[in-house]
Amino acid sequence: MKAVWILGLVVVVVGCNSSKSASGGASAYASYQENLTSSLPVYPDYEAELAAQSNANANTSVKTVDGELDQKIQEIYNKNITEPYFNGYSVLVYSGIDRTKAFETQDELKEYFPEIKAEMQYQEPRYLVKVGKFNYKIEAHKSFSLIKSQFPTARIIQDRFQRKEYEAPEILDSNAEGQN
Repeated sequence: MKAVWILGLVVVVVGCNSSKSASGGASAYASYQENLTSSLPVYPDYEAELAAQSNANANTSVKTVDGELDQKIQEIYNKNITEPYFNGYSVLVYSGIDRTKAFETQDELKEYFPEIKAEMQYQEPRYLVKVGKFNYKIEAHKSFSLIKSQFPTARIIQDRFQRKEYEAPEILDSNAEGQN
């Protein structure tokens, strides 16, 4: 039994001594080098590519598209003129079924903000007091921020407006008949 204990002790001592000599520390890896160039991606020279493209573009002529753009803009303008309505935004100050409250709100708006014109609409069964006809929501924010100080329930809504310059074709036809 003593022999097994002595043999075990010798194995542990020899094992510990051999592990110390195997590690060698950081100095063992000081001269280590690995070549990874074959596995790295290759990128083209950006400056050379840019110079080649500018030389190629210098040889080709540039066709102006001003005429085509003017024609397209005119087509869009003509299409928009024939449309009786446009979509936009307005500030909704009051929405409810109480007619007197709607008139009071409109009067208060005139009192607090004389430069802002309020408009009342009736959409059965409710009355709406609106301010402004804005193409973009950001335009409505100026009026909204002023009105919000006195009317905290005000909000910006999407709306549909009739164009000022639009006259329905049937109205034009009746005017022409009345003149003859």
